[in-house]
Amino acid sequence: MENVTEAARDALAELLEIARLAPGDVVVVGGSTSEVLGQRIGSASAIEIGEQLVLGLLQALQASGAALAVQCCEHLNRSIVVPRRVRRERGLQEVTAVPVPGAGGALAAAYYQSLGEEACLVSSIAAEAGLDIGDTLIGMHLRPVAVPVRLRVNRIGAAHVVAARTRPPLVGGPRAHYPEGTAR
Repeated sequence: MENVTEAARDALAELLEIARLAPGDVVVVGGSTSEVLGQRIGSASAIEIGEQLVLGLLQALQASGAALAVQCCEHLNRSIVVPRRVRRERGLQEVTAVPVPGAGGALAAAYYQSLGEEACLVSSIAAEAGLDIGDTLIGMHLRPVAVPVRLRVNRIGAAHVVAARTRPPLVGGPRAHYPEGTAR
């Protein structure tokens, strides 16, 4: 279990460093505890693994000022668990459900439980960065334009890890000029 916590912490810490998130930015995380355990996604949901992932993710976020959003599975239409303050600050549409293993996913359920009274479920979000643990397809919850990020931690348990940061769209064309250091 410690390896799961450490791997989640290290993966998100590296993404935060690369993405250079500012206080108030959001990182969305999707995760399959089944995949972490080496099983097919949705087949072996484990709340204990979800809790360990949440612990590592929150450890990585402590000093950043960024907020965590966790994607539910398709049984809850990939809704997002966020703290109530994030819903208010971003004007997000609240939806009513409580994620549980098997209907929302163990990671979402663990994060929802950890938030207590501050837990809130929203229909969608446009996050500045994302971490996908086990190929859960978080892309619908990232701002355009998503830029793939290759992390040193590319597996948590048996689950494949993919990360992305976002950047504003580059507008213009052949005559447009962009600020120095803008990634294309």
